[in-house]
Amino acid sequence: MAHLIILFFVTFSAAFMATVPPGLLNMNAAKTSVKKGKLNGIMFSLGVATMIMMQAYIAVMISKYLYRHPEVIDLLLKIALGVFAFFALYFFISAKREKAKKIKIVKVSKKNSYFKGMLLAALNLLTIPYYSGLNAMWNASGWIKFEIWDILTFIIAAGSGTFTVLYLYTVYFYKLEAKTDRFSKNSNYVLSLLMLVLLVITIFRVFYK
Repeated sequence: MAHLIILFFVTFSAAFMATVPPGLLNMNAAKTSVKKGKLNGIMFSLGVATMIMMQAYIAVMISKYLYRHPEVIDLLLKIALGVFAFFALYFFISAKREKAKKIKIVKVSKKNSYFKGMLLAALNLLTIPYYSGLNAMWNASGWIKFEIWDILTFIIAAGSGTFTVLYLYTVYFYKLEAKTDRFSKNSNYVLSLLMLVLLVITIFRVFYK
């Protein structure tokens, strides 16, 4: 039970931090709330969270398949190594190049808010490799065992972390909008640092077993 609590916390935190920087999903959730009402914003957010959980499940299955083949366990860690290196660099460059930018807003009706959220989330191709890398790291750390409760905890934590951020955007959008540039830049630096820490830990596990 203790490892499930740790697994939920670290996965929730990783999902939360990955969703914090203003982007297509959270800004659309906020705008939907402003223009169509808070309920629509929440439904949109639930749609995004649902797709994130589906993508997290696919990521777990990929990691599980690789882990069950002993000859590719090292490859699993190296995949995580590459993922963390990519995201560390990606978030750092994003912070350096951060400029005031207009986020494209997609019109959302009350009837299809939920499915529009799912559709936009599905367009983010970085989600699966991100959670695959996290899953590989958590497995190497002993926080996930590829058992049913571990997998459910990982998936629910990923969805919950994402939904929490989107919900905050729907409620506090006006306050966040005034600080978007600085908020986004600082968040990207934090994410870059987090990915760097995970990168160093993974390097240690790959080369200093």
